[in-house]
Amino acid sequence: MNPSMKQIMVVGGGISGLCAAVDLARLGVAVVLVENTGSLGGHAAQLSCKATDRCVACGACMVAEKIRRATDDANIRVYLNAGIDKVDRQTRFEVTLKQDRQIQRIKVDAVLMASGFAPFDPANKPYGYGRFENVMTTLELDRMLRKSGTVKRPSDAQFPRNMAFIQCVGSRDATLGHLWCSKICCGAALRMARCIQSRQPGVEATFFYIDVQNFGKNFQTYYADTQQQVRMIRSIPADVIKTADDRLKLSYFDPDTQAYREAVFDMAILSIGLMPSESTRNLAAMLNIDWAGFGYARKETVALPDGVFAAGAALEPMSIAESVLSAGKAAGDIFHYLETASQNSMAK
Repeated sequence: MNPSMKQIMVVGGGISGLCAAVDLARLGVAVVLVENTGSLGGHAAQLSCKATDRCVACGACMVAEKIRRATDDANIRVYLNAGIDKVDRQTRFEVTLKQDRQIQRIKVDAVLMASGFAPFDPANKPYGYGRFENVMTTLELDRMLRKSGTVKRPSDAQFPRNMAFIQCVGSRDATLGHLWCSKICCGAALRMARCIQSRQPGVEATFFYIDVQNFGKNFQTYYADTQQQVRMIRSIPADVIKTADDRLKLSYFDPDTQAYREAVFDMAILSIGLMPSESTRNLAAMLNIDWAGFGYARKETVALPDGVFAAGAALEPMSIAESVLSAGKAAGDIFHYLETASQNSMAK
């Protein structure tokens, strides 16, 4: 790595951080890529391909290639199990980095916040998560599909006959102050339901929702076809109760009959909301960023400090495709910033 190269720090090794790092390295910028877990790829690396008889553009297949390119690039230094302890700013940023028991101070010309999201913990919602084995989150179901290719009930390893997908668990929830839509949940859950039906014929899927968010350029065609395969109920269940025969009874208000009804399922899948990550909050505090104007529940958009950029789900809930686009824009903005700063320095 050329010591005269401009150097930036990307905080977060998920899909947006990887894409931005690869783009900047290709432009001749030295990148320090910091990830607080032991592997790159973030949540996206745990997702399964949801193709049926054709690709459904879920984006899961993009991650492995980005990881390979980042780890193979000589202009990118990767720090795993590392966290930012302190950020000082003079003419450049001096970042105190903790990795295991080692402390390093690294000087960089710009910082990109690509610290992703945290999944909402549904333990306190009335759906029995953590108490009933056959209540899972979409992320957990994704990991099951990625590992084995099929879905089995955790309680008895039997194939489910019917499954309930419950949307907006932890997002669009005024009681929690989470007024934002997590955006990716509808597409992920419906693609997952269709994928399971394709691999395990005969599985019935029911989708409980408030409304369905657009997810992709062929949304109308895909959604119309999905409505023929998945039972759609515009209602969010009030609770989930385990039955004597180890199934799950859901209570909900039926908008068609205007009455409360009950239905029994083999599994219930919770589409948990996206939350700002602790890393994003901590880094924002170190960089003196007004959280009220930056976080998911922002009242207004704040200007970031000079030399600080953000991308992907550090900004707001985003799909993989949206995160890739966001990362590309951030990389372009950073490169322009570095060029302008270099030109100004030479002019003095």
